Amino acid sequence: MTETVTLTVRGMSCGHCVRAVTEAIRAEDPAAEVAVDLAAGTVRAATALPRARVAALVAEEGYAVQD
Repeated sequence: MTETVTLTVRGMSCGHCVRAVTEAIRAEDPAAEVAVDLAAGTVRAATALPRARVAALVAEEGYAVQD
């Protein structure tokens, strides 16, 4: 089942950040639709992964996920 997860993330500032986060999520859910908004500091993913796992993947890339 796919759900949309939206996270507020600090530390993203460029295309590399977008790629890193997108690839990390898609590595575990290749069908995920990931949208990163650098200006707003958000990551939105339509994914089968639970919110906690998406947050952990973003954090593993070095970005601070806010609750």
